[in-house]
Amino acid sequence: MTFRTAGASGAARSARSSPAGDGRAVGGAGRGTAGPLIVTEDLTLLDDLLRLCAAAGAEPEVHHTVPEHRASWTEAPLVLVGDDAAARCRGATRRPGVILVGRDRGGLADPAAGPAGGDPEVWRRAVEIGADCVLRLPDAESWLVDRIADAAEGAGRQALTVGVIGGRGGAGASTLACALALAGARTGRRTLLVDGDPLGGGLDVLLGGERAEGRRWPDFVASKGRVGGGALEESLPSVRGLRVLSWDRGDSVLVPADAMRAVLAAARRRGGIVVVDLPRRIDAAVSEALAQLDLGLLVVPGELRAVAAAHRVATHAGAVLRDLRAVVRGPYASGLDDQWVADTLGLPLAGELPHDPDLLAVLDSGAPPGGEANGPLGRFCAAFWERALAAEGSS
Repeated sequence: MTFRTAGASGAARSARSSPAGDGRAVGGAGRGTAGPLIVTEDLTLLDDLLRLCAAAGAEPEVHHTVPEHRASWTEAPLVLVGDDAAARCRGATRRPGVILVGRDRGGLADPAAGPAGGDPEVWRRAVEIGADCVLRLPDAESWLVDRIADAAEGAGRQALTVGVIGGRGGAGASTLACALALAGARTGRRTLLVDGDPLGGGLDVLLGGERAEGRRWPDFVASKGRVGGGALEESLPSVRGLRVLSWDRGDSVLVPADAMRAVLAAARRRGGIVVVDLPRRIDAAVSEALAQLDLGLLVVPGELRAVAAAHRVATHAGAVLRDLRAVVRGPYASGLDDQWVADTLGLPLAGELPHDPDLLAVLDSGAPPGGEANGPLGRFCAAFWERALAAEGSS
């Protein structure tokens, strides 16, 4: 939803002309995502809140007091009560997600913490209406935009996010990333595959989806702040049951750190599974990606030079990533096995990637890696998700 300042003032005047507030969705039907309930008669504050809702892509409902229809209060994803309206909201049904909002100094605080610092009367009003917190604009605008967007999108548990990194060039990280994403989609969960390696040739090509319509990384390089999770997903190519963010065939090879942060946060926000294929060089954008992973997999062939190269990658990635594990791929050099490789790297062993002599022929035929659920790679990925998702469910 696009909302101009002048239009916001007009909408505020229109809402104010209705004595009880008519419950209209400001901005027009069919635009934006269902947003918060706003309760205020302060036109300046209303202008600000409408502007923040527009920034979050949400369409609010405006009232001057507690709505006559109880569901408008109890079922709104978020309730923003202006401090001018707090007295009129006393006695309303207690519910989570109520925020008392005013202007000027302050920030964000928990009313249960008491009136230490600030106006005790503000804290008293917040407690009376069961507010989760007290905000003062403009200081808390960025936080409030995020909160509005989360509520409008129904944000719950974030996606289980797994990154794949090659211990050396040609280790098979992109192959594993694609296979994991396909196996994730086969579980029935929302699955999104992010190609974080601009020099890798494109995961859409590896999946056979290079001609699929949708946006690629160059469309997002200017992204800062917040990207809507739903809008992101719907804009991406759909390939073999999952959404893929990859590269076009142009020359753009740089993703700014801000863009990586915003896009990955949006990808994770709607739950399910996100798989990220990452390069071995750790720059600012890759560091942002590593910071958002739940788990990293370092793919290491079973040979001494690969282990030596992987050690350097593990040192740099492990400085950012909380949980990095080794996936070891055969065949092995003499005297090596999967556990020896993991122990030498000082990493937990996530599993042994089975040697598949038919993989090159599969890829040459245009079929995606891990596309067959019963193949060696497909079985490995299915077993990985079974363990990872079970561990997530028990946490």
